[in-house]
Amino acid sequence: MNIKAVIVDDEFLARQRILKLLEDDSDVEIIAECRNGEEAVVTINSKEPDLVFLDIQMPDLDGFGVLSQLETKNKPHIIFATAFDQYAVDAFKVHAVDYLLKPFDEDRFNESMAQAKEQLKLKEQSKFNEKLLGLMREFQQTDDEFLTTFEIKDRGRLLHIPTVDIHYLEANGNYITLHTSEGNWLYRATMNAVENELNPKEFLRIHRSLILNKRYIRKYQYISNNEYKFQLKDKTSLISSRSYKEKIAHYISHS
Repeated sequence: MNIKAVIVDDEFLARQRILKLLEDDSDVEIIAECRNGEEAVVTINSKEPDLVFLDIQMPDLDGFGVLSQLETKNKPHIIFATAFDQYAVDAFKVHAVDYLLKPFDEDRFNESMAQAKEQLKLKEQSKFNEKLLGLMREFQQTDDEFLTTFEIKDRGRLLHIPTVDIHYLEANGNYITLHTSEGNWLYRATMNAVENELNPKEFLRIHRSLILNKRYIRKYQYISNNEYKFQLKDKTSLISSRSYKEKIAHYISHS
């Protein structure tokens, strides 16, 4: 059995982990690695793999965004890699779509591979695609109610800052600073109001003055007295407050 596979993950170590787990599997040939969603769309559309290991939480274009832009007639079998919370994991289970909850072990990975091989062998991809569409509809319906773009007035211009591009939000007097890789922007609002408009699957409030985008969290470390130090992918370090220990504990238990 020859399975052409593509690995999509913005984390180098995550891609290496999958490569390591597959190194003794003679059935699978890794034909490409992709570092982001845009690369993934181009690669999958051109190479038409049988199997894709797809990270969901990626900057710019996430896993569901990748799926929505695929042009191949027969979409590949997808094994999702996710650090989503329990609500999202339950959605995967309901639609019988396979996923690897990070951090996953070798046994769980082998279980996913066995399932993928069986479905590919039986050529049941059309049934899998139906399940995939059901899962995507559920996430789209759930997420539509949340804010996806901030409108910023800057020197007479109206800018649109996608929430996916924001690394973290920081209270700044009567404004909130939106920190992005392209710059920082002021938005007039309160933290409580903005928190209620942001998708809790994507954002985590760690302090009365700080809300983090989960996709940009690189690591966290317990300090003391129910306080944590969070380091983002751009090496920014931020300290949580004890008041948000329950939200942080929930995030840690599902990450």
